[in-house]
Amino acid sequence: MITKRSLSIQGHRTSISIEDAFWHQLRSIAEREQSSLSQLVARIDADRAPTTNLSSALRLFVLTDVTARIPEGDVKNSGMP
Repeated sequence: MITKRSLSIQGHRTSISIEDAFWHQLRSIAEREQSSLSQLVARIDADRAPTTNLSSALRLFVLTDVTARIPEGDVKNSGMP
């Protein structure tokens, strides 16, 4: 389910709409990196292309993180390019 969530990024409030599964992964990544969720989202926000909305940038970040941790042979067998 897509849920609208509010958080502060560098002192200003913003809302994002993102699926629960992606939100949980973002929280796990922040914990693994010993960072707050707001800090992680601020970093992703700063690095995203101007034409990419924040919710999409967050999803792409999670996808990149997850696929980077899958052994190479498993990625090839998963149907991903």
